[in-house]
Amino acid sequence: MTPMRFHAKRLFDGHAFLDDQVLTIVAGKITDIDQNTSKVDVTAKGLVVPGYIDLQVNGGGGALFNDSPSVDKLKIIMAAHARFGTTAMMPTLISDKIEVMQQAADAIAQAISTGVAGILGIHFEGPHLSIEKKGTHCADYIRGLSSAEWQVLSRQDIGQVIVTLAPETVSTDDIKRMVKLGIKVCLGHSNADYQTTQQAIDAGASGFTHLFNAMSPLQGREPGVVGAALLNNNTSCGLIVDGFHVDYASCKLAIQAKPRGKIFLVTDAMPPVGTTLTQFALYDRTVYVDNGKLTSTTGELAGSSLDMASAVKNTHQGLGIPLDEALRMGSLYPAQYLYQNQAVIRGELMPGKQADMVVLNDDLSVKETWISGQKI
Repeated sequence: MTPMRFHAKRLFDGHAFLDDQVLTIVAGKITDIDQNTSKVDVTAKGLVVPGYIDLQVNGGGGALFNDSPSVDKLKIIMAAHARFGTTAMMPTLISDKIEVMQQAADAIAQAISTGVAGILGIHFEGPHLSIEKKGTHCADYIRGLSSAEWQVLSRQDIGQVIVTLAPETVSTDDIKRMVKLGIKVCLGHSNADYQTTQQAIDAGASGFTHLFNAMSPLQGREPGVVGAALLNNNTSCGLIVDGFHVDYASCKLAIQAKPRGKIFLVTDAMPPVGTTLTQFALYDRTVYVDNGKLTSTTGELAGSSLDMASAVKNTHQGLGIPLDEALRMGSLYPAQYLYQNQAVIRGELMPGKQADMVVLNDDLSVKETWISGQKI
């Protein structure tokens, strides 16, 4: 295969900012980096950064993954988010019927087997959640684990799997079983106390879904799920930095409390991303879009219209986080969480890594998106 030489006038490789770097790309991967600009195929004039990785994407481009999951729907969602720098994602299925879970798993398996760009696996957000902290999830679909769910979770053809669960509804033995299957267990939509949350962590739960949202809060006499999330240095937390889900001061507190690399950005995105939608259907209700805020007719926040480029920009400009760290929170850190103890080929632009790249304008908006060395 003919190599492509990609000249980045300004490059952030995941660790440092560098000038005049030429990436040699073969079969979608970076094989070499040098500074010989005499012969190049492409020159990127903006800031080239590692592609963003979003571990919680419910929809985009007008499509919701829960609505008749299919490969075509995955392509629509991926294309919408790629416009905003997302080069890899975990399509997320919120609590639903077992038949929809099965359809979603089939769609993911087909997408992976046919090489649909950017689909890493699937995130099952529910249905094993707390009714008290269900958020916009439908109470009718919240239930305990059964053999039918285990058949879906045990599949080996659906890529990486994340399961968000409430630890008060799932036993530690079941959490251990999930972890043994290679599933990343995240705690969320939970009203658990600190002790129950810690027991789940001891059993292998390693993450927290949209920190602060739909979980028991930190209080003086009861640390709750939030307290456990902030105190445990080996767990990672997804954070929605859109100005609606979490106050910026709380975002700063979490970033200060957790070790570097243990907070990553997520969107929790819904169908409006990449569209001009002002409302959409969710379950048996309507969700309205008001200046970027999504509110259900039942009163709660219903996901977001956030994209990863905006999440990074908000983190840098709104929270005052240095740009290099904000970029890592959108790329390297989610990759490290998802592929812990495995070879991490995303989140950095270095030899041996996948050529997933985003070219940014000065205002951090997306100029170009490249997945596996191909411009999208």
